Amino acid sequence: MAPRLTTVAEIGRHLDGVVTLQGWLYNRRSSGRLEFLIIRDGTGYLQAVVNQADVSPRTFDRCRELTQESAVRVEGVVRGDRRAPGGYELAVADLEVVAIAEPYPLTLKDHGADFLLDHRHLWLRTPRQHAIMRVRATVIAACREFLDGRGFLAVDTPILTPAACEGTTTLFETAYFDTAAYLSQSGQLYNEAGAMAFGRVYCFGPTFRAEKSRTRRHLMEFWMVEPEAAYLDFEGNLALQEEMVGHIVAKVLEQRRPELERLERDTAMLEKAIPPFPRVSYDQALELLAATEPLKWGEDFGAPHEVALAAHFDRPVFVHRFPAAVKAFYMKPDPERPEVVLGADLLAPEGYGEIIGGGERLADYGLLRARLEQHGLAESAFRWYLDLRRYGSVPHSGFGMGVERVVAWLCGLEHIREAIPFPRLLNRIYP
Repeated sequence: MAPRLTTVAEIGRHLDGVVTLQGWLYNRRSSGRLEFLIIRDGTGYLQAVVNQADVSPRTFDRCRELTQESAVRVEGVVRGDRRAPGGYELAVADLEVVAIAEPYPLTLKDHGADFLLDHRHLWLRTPRQHAIMRVRATVIAACREFLDGRGFLAVDTPILTPAACEGTTTLFETAYFDTAAYLSQSGQLYNEAGAMAFGRVYCFGPTFRAEKSRTRRHLMEFWMVEPEAAYLDFEGNLALQEEMVGHIVAKVLEQRRPELERLERDTAMLEKAIPPFPRVSYDQALELLAATEPLKWGEDFGAPHEVALAAHFDRPVFVHRFPAAVKAFYMKPDPERPEVVLGADLLAPEGYGEIIGGGERLADYGLLRARLEQHGLAESAFRWYLDLRRYGSVPHSGFGMGVERVVAWLCGLEHIREAIPFPRLLNRIYP
């Protein structure tokens, strides 16, 4: 009977059985009559041991010719070994060379950030990047699981838009035949139309900000999950956010412990991310910041203010009721204090800053028209958006969560560029 084709992730199911594994050579070392091959196949890493006494001279010679990242198929018996990564190794009986790799530019020594980013297409093959991308995949799956399970419908929103969502200064403009179009900053406005049609919706996709920033928390292209719900008030919106973040953290801790260990992530702080999260008003935040990062009332937070404020807490914290002047035109003013809005940012601890922004939306037609004018936005471009207030307007709320910022926090990354497969930075669009 032919050997069973398997993967590293499933190798334990075939203990003492004969299997075939397809992958690439991550590393090789020799010890006389033994060759130790570390094979990766995308699902994990496995040591394959080639004993000269157990294979043909041709097979043993082929092993010694292998270069890093050569593509191979190996056949052998699965053995249990506590010392081996994952607890298993493969006793090789035969090896087929699919392709010999040219001298590989990424060796196992340390490389500089620019070099690694220039070779991002190869950097993704390393164990650290595997761990990060698996955490990212779990974050995305957990978001969908949470929202799908609460009656939210996934509704795709356009990437090409005729107008700004949050102001015109950070838009990527492109030609759209004989007119201008913009890469979407957010799917939120279209999500509001979806909420008026379906009640509860969310979109999940790439968004774009032409913000000339070089900080460790900014990307030009990033992914957001954006739920929007009719008849959801401000407090209900905060509750939804903290429940979703708690669900995501729990799933990552449950499913990605090995990856977090590989990243040497101390999970003690993550274990504390259990709702409810603390809530601090903008005014209270200014008081907490007065000694270290003072701000005048009416000024928006920058990264240093978010970091200093979050340092007062051992879990994510909401900052709510910001001045209307520093928030988007669609935010609903607090009825009891119109100079502030019913919006909030959720700040992650450990210096990772804002991971969610959201709030209750303006449902009043006349006030929304006035806000458009105040922000210098052409009413003609938002006629459809105003229609949502003309035909059955109801209270509604939503938020946007940046996937990469959450991944950076959960993985303990120094820079957000590792949280996305191919980062787009101010000075980088290659590869």
